[in-house]
Amino acid sequence: MIQTLRRLAIGLVVLIVVTVISDADTVSEVFRPQPAGEVHVVALGDSVTSGTNCNCSAFPQMYGDLLQDRDGKAVSVDNMGVGGMDSGGLLQALDQHDSPTEVATSEANVVLLTIGANDFGDHHDDVTSGQCVGDCVSDEYEQLTVNLDKILSRIHTLRDNLPTTILMTGYWNVFKDGDVAKRQYTASGRVASDQLTLRTNAAINAAAAADDATYVDIYTPFEHSANITSLLAPDGDHPNTTGHQLIANVLLTATPNPLPKS
Repeated sequence: MIQTLRRLAIGLVVLIVVTVISDADTVSEVFRPQPAGEVHVVALGDSVTSGTNCNCSAFPQMYGDLLQDRDGKAVSVDNMGVGGMDSGGLLQALDQHDSPTEVATSEANVVLLTIGANDFGDHHDDVTSGQCVGDCVSDEYEQLTVNLDKILSRIHTLRDNLPTTILMTGYWNVFKDGDVAKRQYTASGRVASDQLTLRTNAAINAAAAADDATYVDIYTPFEHSANITSLLAPDGDHPNTTGHQLIANVLLTATPNPLPKS
């Protein structure tokens, strides 16, 4: 009789475990172990995040190395940056069930977010030629503000509202800058590009302020440098190694010390 009851008890435990796993969307959502004390960083964004034309490890990995040195804890970095990504595309990636972006974000207690410049790509020529009469980007700007709020909300949902450090960078320029911009854009076009950048950064800053996030100013250290061209790749559109290191340094300065426990 005792042996029979014991077998029944064991069978019940097995049934419960199988039921829990079956009810979950994936096994990984039930058992997702994290190394004790490890900091997991995910970088979401566009070609700046991915390191296009840098020929370097790009700022997310540089930041991870700096954070590990600062805190003395193991730091893993998932760079999910994609060239050409806009805010709508990022939101879609975060909403795609079990996508690499969704999974990496759900596991990250530090999120680096750089998005928005490509939302205005269709108006590049109008802006940089100085022919953007009136507010030619009003629809795109309005959609960006909506998407930023949705992106942040989705991050919190994926994180199950656990404490998460979200660092949102602005841009030094949504288009090209430095010597390349001087050669390719009109003077009024360069002014218009700068104004659109400031406007984009204001939207990012406002989204961060309305959420549990931190806006990280990239515009000031780039534009106030002695020579912004020295921070850019030859295309004038992306950071070089020095530019990426500068972004990593600014991000580290903006990172809470110590990080919130999650």
